[in-house]
Amino acid sequence: MKTKFLFLIIVFFSLSMLLSGEETDKYKKERESMVKKQIEARDIRDQAVLNAMRSTLRHLFVPQYLRHQAYEDHPLPIGEGQTISQPYIVALMTACLKLKPTDRVLEIGTGSGYQAAVLSVLVEEVFTIEIKELLQLRSTENLKTLGFRNIMTRHGDGYYGWEEHQPFDCIMITAAVDHIPPPLLKQLKDGGRMILPLGNPFSFQNLVLVSKKGGEYTVKNITGVLFVPMTGKAMRK
Repeated sequence: MKTKFLFLIIVFFSLSMLLSGEETDKYKKERESMVKKQIEARDIRDQAVLNAMRSTLRHLFVPQYLRHQAYEDHPLPIGEGQTISQPYIVALMTACLKLKPTDRVLEIGTGSGYQAAVLSVLVEEVFTIEIKELLQLRSTENLKTLGFRNIMTRHGDGYYGWEEHQPFDCIMITAAVDHIPPPLLKQLKDGGRMILPLGNPFSFQNLVLVSKKGGEYTVKNITGVLFVPMTGKAMRK
């Protein structure tokens, strides 16, 4: 009964977002400005990523009362103690993976669904897991309403990945962890890449790129970041 009630709330929320958030010249201009001033200006040159950021309607992934801030250079709250990352971080994490059109990507932490939407423009399939039930229901309904067909969503603990669909070409973790989850390393394809915020979940972290080759892993530091902590059974130990 609780789940049914939550689902009805999500349907209403998603439809109101769609009906009241039709594309306007204002949002087109704001999106172009976002890409030019926040992303290209910080040396992200991957044209496929830039185009994905231009075409994905970020304002439809934030609460309506915050829509006027959707393209600004900072994260925004989306409920349940979670946030949608600032546009630059979304673009940076996406660009670092050096995605190919045939890739299958696992995302840990669906949140609003915006990052999954950006990824879906660039790859064959996106598998995304969210531990917060309300966010998972909301993002799933919104993604379906907006016409994304190559994104599979799941409610669950992302620490353990999605074993039925492994191996993945790339994995993206969008919540802070103090260690790299072994189940996710196992589910990463040989030659695959994983990007995540690694460090103290309650302080600043380092965005790192993990590359897997022949059973060996290399870790490259990208930049300092601040993400909300990953939750779940393993992270409470």
